[in-house]
Amino acid sequence: MIKIKRIYDDPKKSDGFRVLVDRLWPRGISKDKAQVDFWFKEATPSNELRSWFHENKGRNWSGFEKAYREELQSNKKDLSEEVHRWKKNVTLLTAVKDLEHSHIPTLLKFLESLRKD
Repeated sequence: MIKIKRIYDDPKKSDGFRVLVDRLWPRGISKDKAQVDFWFKEATPSNELRSWFHENKGRNWSGFEKAYREELQSNKKDLSEEVHRWKKNVTLLTAVKDLEHSHIPTLLKFLESLRKD
């Protein structure tokens, strides 16, 4: 099972393996407080795509999703190897406020498909 949680929420035992899925370290939170087990930068949008998304926020959501899926797919082998090392219970951590309109839903679907393989 993969859950999603904001990194600013208090860590809980039920989170299991805690994976940060943001390209940049979240502001205002120490590494001790975050209790991150793994920082999965490779699974986040590239700097170019992230910058493009923030410049065009809300204008081309489907274009962002498509480009991000292509990035994930091009790195599928490496991402799959990492995902298969994880424990059963995983929580993806992010600083994003609007989870629905971020990279998180696309990443979650992709990672869940890798875990089924």
